[in-house]
Amino acid sequence: MLFKKQNLAKMFFLAFMLLYAVPGIGQDGTIYPLVAPEEPNAIHLGTGGVDDQPAQETWFRQWGDPMARNISNATLTPFLPEPGKANGTAVIVAPGGGFMWLSMGNEGWEVAQALADQGIAAFVLKYRLHQTPESLDDFKEFMERPMPTPAAPSAASQSEPTQGPPQRNLTNQLEDAEAAYALILDRAAAWGVDTDRIGMMGFSAGAGLTMHSTLNSDKMKLAFIAPIYGGMGAVEVPENAPPMFNVIATDDFLFHGQSGIVESWFKAGIPVEFHLYQNGGHGFGLGNPDRTSNRWFDAFMYWLEVNSFLKP
Repeated sequence: MLFKKQNLAKMFFLAFMLLYAVPGIGQDGTIYPLVAPEEPNAIHLGTGGVDDQPAQETWFRQWGDPMARNISNATLTPFLPEPGKANGTAVIVAPGGGFMWLSMGNEGWEVAQALADQGIAAFVLKYRLHQTPESLDDFKEFMERPMPTPAAPSAASQSEPTQGPPQRNLTNQLEDAEAAYALILDRAAAWGVDTDRIGMMGFSAGAGLTMHSTLNSDKMKLAFIAPIYGGMGAVEVPENAPPMFNVIATDDFLFHGQSGIVESWFKAGIPVEFHLYQNGGHGFGLGNPDRTSNRWFDAFMYWLEVNSFLKP
């Protein structure tokens, strides 16, 4: 039965992504309305709602990517390897979006499926967000307002919204990450997860949540972390911090020529690998055409292999 459910989930994922990969269907910066997709495998984490949030969760499409906003109920969606392929390693995948929306396809489902194809149990965390205007037209206007160039952020407050005021209170998001970790521990046997090999990967704001969890949670014992195009400022590294794989491109607005977070890990004596790419911009997910950053995922897989995370 589990195998059938996994196959159904994979078929749904492939069909959904094919639909939004068709050329001409909104693959530009324009924001289009999108009917909320079915999420048959999403597990509600039960972490509560969002205070003073009158708007319902809604979806939109930008650059061909399905995105969700005004999320007030966190979920976790498993992407499990095919039977016989699992190696025991698990990764919580946190999409980005400035804590105001989530890039569910580009930085969530696609990445999770790529990890599952490598034998890794992946779990997309749809965490709670800060409020945005309820109507799509108001949201578009909000997004199109000219904003000053962001100042260099610290790693601990990585990927604050590039539109609208900074949001530094990540209490809800941390609770969601901790609940996701606890759920994976609870169902580790059923999902084929080695509880000593649970890592976390985040993109942009998701990288910020990954780092925030690493620096502030006493409930998550992550085996490794992979902040992808997050803030690069120096941080105070906990003694029990996990190894880190870090990726960013020089033409990313969050880079600012910094490498403080890498230096922090190095000075703390904790293993760190850093890939600074010539180009890629921000939000490239698994990759965009003709960018040097496009092979970061291969490098990450090799890093996991060398560090014995891919051995069954």
